[in-house]
Amino acid sequence: MKEANNPVRAVETTIHVLEALKELDGASITELADHLELTKGTVHNHISTLQENRFVVKEDNQYELSLRFLIFGEYVRNNNILYQIGEPEVQELADETGEIVHLSTEQHGLSMKLCKILGEDAVGERFHSVKLQRPDYLHYTATGKAILAFLPQSRVERIVDEYGLAEMTDNTITDRSTLFDELAATRERGYSLNDQEEVDGVRAVGAPVRVQTGRVLGAVSVSGPVSRMQDDRFRNILPKKVKNTTSVIEANINMTEIIPTSGAK
Repeated sequence: MKEANNPVRAVETTIHVLEALKELDGASITELADHLELTKGTVHNHISTLQENRFVVKEDNQYELSLRFLIFGEYVRNNNILYQIGEPEVQELADETGEIVHLSTEQHGLSMKLCKILGEDAVGERFHSVKLQRPDYLHYTATGKAILAFLPQSRVERIVDEYGLAEMTDNTITDRSTLFDELAATRERGYSLNDQEEVDGVRAVGAPVRVQTGRVLGAVSVSGPVSRMQDDRFRNILPKKVKNTTSVIEANINMTEIIPTSGAK
């Protein structure tokens, strides 16, 4: 990530306060001061400013993030061309497979979930809802590997340098060379596999969404329990369905007059 030449420390502190409120699920001035290792006076000044501007609300003695953030979140998501075009197709894929389907993109070297759709037989609703509230590393999810496989090699290397290869399960790829081999295989077959690499007992199939220039905008994945993600369904049927979905999304994006030009640098 590119660092600011002249970072504004007060703004950085405010950001840390906001992140702490989310991490702590609300907190008092004292709790924030202890968590951030700041004086109570400093925390109070930042909280008061945020409260005055309606970004923070106070409930009893606890400060919480306000619903104003929903306005920003909805604005960002609804103005994302991948979400605009992809959400209806993701819904159709979830209906067809009965599993959980994710639509994700990449920013700052992390996976950001644009939406999740639950099929009729979907499992892990609570887990997948929490995933929407945080970024993921790219190397252990099906959407993440589908994205990594079609990023420039130099960018993939920078991402791995910055974030490493955290281990989530015994199946997580934590070796750089092994990951690059997996990404090469993903490029060759056109889809990615997550074989219990994030959660034991859960598999997923993903495929990238790319525009005419070849640039990857994001990815779609289908996730389900190992008991239903086996043999031909895991390695043939679902990959075809996911790739069909991403092909439709790509075609619809390419046929619009607005070709995405923004993205992580």
